[in-house]
Amino acid sequence: MDVFSFPRWFVARSRHVKRGITLLFDFVVITFALWLAFSLRLGELYVPQGDVCKLFIFTPFIAIPIFIKLGLYRAIIRYLGFHSLWVVVKAVSLYSLLLASVVLFTRIEEVPRSVHIINWLAALLMVGGSRMVVRWWLAGSLSNANAMRKVVIYGAGSSGLQVLEQLNLKGDMQVIGFIDDEQSLHNRQIKNIRIHPFSHLSQFVERHGATDVLLAIPSVSRSRRNQIITLLEPYPVKVKTLPTLAEIAEGLVKVDDIRDVEIEDLLGRDQVLPDEVLMAKNIRQKVVMVTGAGGSIGAELCRQIMHQKPKELILFEHSEFALYSIERELRKYANVADVFIRPVLGSVTDKSRISLACRVGKVDTLYHAAAYKHVPLVEQNPREAIKNNIIGTLYTAEAALDAGVGKFILISTDKAVRPTNTMGASKRMAELVLQALSHKHDVAETQFTMVRFGNVLGSSGSVIPLFKQQIKHGGPVTVTDPKIIRYFMTIPEAAQLVIQAGAMANGGDVFVLDMGEPVKIVELAKRMIHLSGLEVKDDEAPYGDIEIEFTGLRSGEKLYEELLIGDDVSNTAHEKIMRANEKSLHWEQLNVLIERLQWAVDENNDVEIRAILTEAVSGYKPQCGIVNVLG
Repeated sequence: MDVFSFPRWFVARSRHVKRGITLLFDFVVITFALWLAFSLRLGELYVPQGDVCKLFIFTPFIAIPIFIKLGLYRAIIRYLGFHSLWVVVKAVSLYSLLLASVVLFTRIEEVPRSVHIINWLAALLMVGGSRMVVRWWLAGSLSNANAMRKVVIYGAGSSGLQVLEQLNLKGDMQVIGFIDDEQSLHNRQIKNIRIHPFSHLSQFVERHGATDVLLAIPSVSRSRRNQIITLLEPYPVKVKTLPTLAEIAEGLVKVDDIRDVEIEDLLGRDQVLPDEVLMAKNIRQKVVMVTGAGGSIGAELCRQIMHQKPKELILFEHSEFALYSIERELRKYANVADVFIRPVLGSVTDKSRISLACRVGKVDTLYHAAAYKHVPLVEQNPREAIKNNIIGTLYTAEAALDAGVGKFILISTDKAVRPTNTMGASKRMAELVLQALSHKHDVAETQFTMVRFGNVLGSSGSVIPLFKQQIKHGGPVTVTDPKIIRYFMTIPEAAQLVIQAGAMANGGDVFVLDMGEPVKIVELAKRMIHLSGLEVKDDEAPYGDIEIEFTGLRSGEKLYEELLIGDDVSNTAHEKIMRANEKSLHWEQLNVLIERLQWAVDENNDVEIRAILTEAVSGYKPQCGIVNVLG
C-alpha cells in the first residue's frame, strides 16, 4: 500500500479500527516524547536505566486512560477543529501533571525537573500536531481522488462564510472565489479568498475551470434570486442554492442545506405572507374535513390546517396507501397541536360513506379536493371522471347540507374555463353543481365556495419532476408544443390561498387566484438544462448535451389556460385573490342534466356523456374524438 492510497484505505475502515490505530499511535508517541525530553535535556541519546525504565513502561498507561476519558478518540480527524485541539491541550497537560506527581511521590531522583516541561511540549506537538497533519493529508488526498469541483460562492455575507468553512471541512469542493453585488467588498478577502464583481465570472469559468456556482443569498427576494439566476444561465456552470432564511433554522447553514435550484427560484414570484386571521377563521378549534386528503393539494391543505390547530381533522381518502402516508406524517404534530386526527377510508362516489363521515364527525368546514385531474388519463376514462368529479361532488355537497356543514370549499382548476377536455368540463360541471345548490338553498347553513387556480409545482402530473428525471438520464426533455404556456404556483402557497379564499366566502362564490405571469414551457425546460450545468442540443449547438423533443399536444390539451369565463371580476381583501361573477344554471335545469349523466355512465354511453357536457358547460369544445380505453 503506497502513501497515496493509505488515506482512502484509512477512511474506509470501521470506526473501531480507526480508533485502535490512533490509540496505538499515541501509545508509541507518548513513550517517544518522554525519551526525546530526556535526550534534549541531557544533550545525548538517552538510554533509560533503573527506576526510569519502569517510568517509561508505565507512562503510556497514565496518558491513554486520560485521553480516552477526555474524548480524544471520539473526534473525527477529517473534521478536526479548534475545540478538538483544545481537548488535546487539556489532555496532554493533565497527563504531564500526573506524570510529574508520580515522579515526585515515588522519588525517582534520575528525572530532572525540566524534563517535565520538555515532555509536555514534545507530547503536545506530537499528539496534536500529528492529528493536524493527518487531517490535512486526508483532506488533500481524498479531494484529489474525488477530482474536486471548483466552486464560486455568490454572496460574501455570513452565509457565504459559513458555506466556505463547511466546504473546506468536507474537502470535496474547492472554493476559488466569491462574487458579491456590494462594490465596497470587491477586491477584499475572506479567509484568503478574494471577492469579485459579477463581471469576473467569465474569468472563473474560462481561466480557472469553475464548474459550480453556489447562491449563498438566503435573504434576497425570490424575484431578485430569479434575476441572478437569469444572469447565470449563459455560463456552463451548475447552479446550486441555499434555502431561504425562513427555511433555515436559527440562521444556521450546513453543506447539507445546499440544493439544486428549484423551479420556485426560476419563477421569480414572491409569495405574499398569509393573513393569519383569514387562515384561522374556518379552522381554529373547528372540525375540518378534507376529501382527497392524500393527494398533492389535499395533503398540503392538511398540513396548513394542522398549523391552525383545529379541534379535529378528518382525512377522507379512497387510496389506502395515500391515507396511511398522510396520517403517519400528521401524527408527528398531532400531539403537539392537540388535534384529533380521524382517517376515513372511502370514496366520494359512495354516498352513504361520505354522509356518515360528515354526520358522525359533525364537520364545520369541508375542503373538497378529491378529483381525477390528469388530463390524458381522464380523456381515456371519461366515465370514471364523471362519477368522481361530478357525481362525487354532488354527493359530498348533499352530505354537507344534511350534516349542517358551515363552509364547503371546492378545489377547482383553470382547465374548467372554456374546457377542451373531459377533465376541465367535469370540474366546471362540479362548479355548476355547487352554484345551483347555493341558489336553491340560499338560506341553508352551508355556504358553497369554489377556488380556481392553475398548475401547482410538484403536484401529480406536473412536468417539473418529469423534466428533472429526463435531464438526469441525459434526455431528451419532452415538451408537447413550442408555444405552450402555463401558470405556476407552489403547493403551499396554493393551499394557503384556498384557505383564505374560503374564509371570505358569502355563498356561491367563485374565487380565482392571481397566478402571476405565464411561463413558456420550452423556456422553462431550457433554463432547467442550463442550470444543471448542461447545454441544450439544437441546430445552433449540435454538440450540446440535452435535446428538447416536441411530442405534440396530448388529448384535450390546450396551448394556454384561462382563469375567467367572463370579464366580470372584482377584488377582495387579499391582493392575490379575486372574486369572479359568472353565469350558472338553476337547480331544476342542472338536476335533469345530472340524471341524464348518471344514466349515460350506467349505460357506458360516452357519446351521450360528451353531448351532455357540451350542453351544460359553456365553451366546452372537445379537441379529439372519444378515446375510452375500454371502448
